[in-house]
Amino acid sequence: MHKGGRTVLLYTASIAGALALSALLVAATGGSARAVWSALLDGSIRSPGAWGLTLTTMAPLLIVAVGAIVATRAGLINIGQEGQLLIGACLAAYVAVRLPGPGPIVLGAAMLAAAIGGGAWAGIAALLKVWRNVPEVLTTLLLTFIAFPLLTFGLRQTWLLGDRADRTRHINSGEQIPFDTRLPNLDPFGNRIDSAVVIALAGAAVVAYLVAKTRLGARIDVLGLNPRAAQRFGVPRGPLTAAVLVASGCFAGVAGAVLLTGGASGDRLSVGYSGNFGWDGLLVALVARNRVLVAIPTAFVFAALRTGSSFLAATGVDRRMTDVVQALLVLALLLPPAIEHAGTFRTARRQVSALEPSLAGSSV
Repeated sequence: MHKGGRTVLLYTASIAGALALSALLVAATGGSARAVWSALLDGSIRSPGAWGLTLTTMAPLLIVAVGAIVATRAGLINIGQEGQLLIGACLAAYVAVRLPGPGPIVLGAAMLAAAIGGGAWAGIAALLKVWRNVPEVLTTLLLTFIAFPLLTFGLRQTWLLGDRADRTRHINSGEQIPFDTRLPNLDPFGNRIDSAVVIALAGAAVVAYLVAKTRLGARIDVLGLNPRAAQRFGVPRGPLTAAVLVASGCFAGVAGAVLLTGGASGDRLSVGYSGNFGWDGLLVALVARNRVLVAIPTAFVFAALRTGSSFLAATGVDRRMTDVVQALLVLALLLPPAIEHAGTFRTARRQVSALEPSLAGSSV
C-alpha cells in the first residue's frame, strides 16, 4: 500500500477505535452513546450561538499551541504554559483595572503586560537552561506550581489583584474588568464571537509563514534537529534558545489576557481561573505534531469538547466524560506516528542486517 494511503488508514482506524472505546465507556456508566454524541454536537455547534462560543474557546487554545509549537521545533520542551498563562492573566488584570485612559489603549497595555509576564515567567527557565543547562522540561513545570500560590496570594491583597469594591469581598476573587477594556465581539449569523479569534488566526498565520519561509524559521528547525550542526552553521545557540523559550511564554501570557478580556472564561480572576487552558493548548500542539496550520482544526475540536460538555447533564452522563474522550483522541492521534516510526526502524535494521555479510567479506 502507498505510504500516504497507509497513513490515512492508520489515522482512520485509530480515531474509530477511540470513538468505539468511548462509546463502550459511556454505555458502562449507564448512558447512551448516541445521546452523548448528540449532546456534544448540540453544545458545540448545532444549538443557537454554540459555534460562536466554540470559536471563542478555540482562540486561547490556539494561541497557547502556537507558542508550544515554536518551542518544540527548536528542540525545547516547554510544559509550563498553564503557569505562564496565569502570570500573564495576573499582569493583564492589574493593568486593566488600574491604568487610567481610554479603553482601547488600556486593553493594548494589558495585552502587552500579559505577554511580558508570560515571557518573563518562561525567561526564568530560559536563563537556567542557557546558564546552567537545567532541563527546561523540569523548570517550566515547577514554575507552574509556583504560579498557583502566587495567584492566591495576589487575590487576597487589595493592593495587588483583590477586589477593591466597598462591599463584602469574596475571598480569592479579583476585580471585575471594565467593560470598555474588553475585547470587542463579532456577531455573524446570530453568533457572538470574541475578536480574539482573529488575533489567534492571524498569529498562527504569521508564525506558520515565519517557520516555513524565513531564515529565522530555518535556524529554529536546525537548532531543534541538531544543536551542534546549528552552532557550526553560525546559529547563536544560547541566545536563540532563550529567545524561543521566552517567545513561547509570551504566547501563553497573551492567551491568559484573552481569557480575561474575552468571553471564554469570565471577566475577573479567581482561583483555578486558567481552567486547564494551558495544558489543553499543549495537547493541541502535541496532536498537531508541531504543524501550526494543523493546530487550527485541532484547537477547534478541543474547544468543541469543552463547550459540548455543558450539554451532557441532560443525558445523565458526567461532563468529565469529555476528558476521557479527549484523552482517547489524543492517544489515537499519537498512535499512527509511533507505528510508522517503529516500522521505519525495523526496516532500517533489516537493511543493516542484510548488508552485514557483504561488509564482513569486504573487510577480509
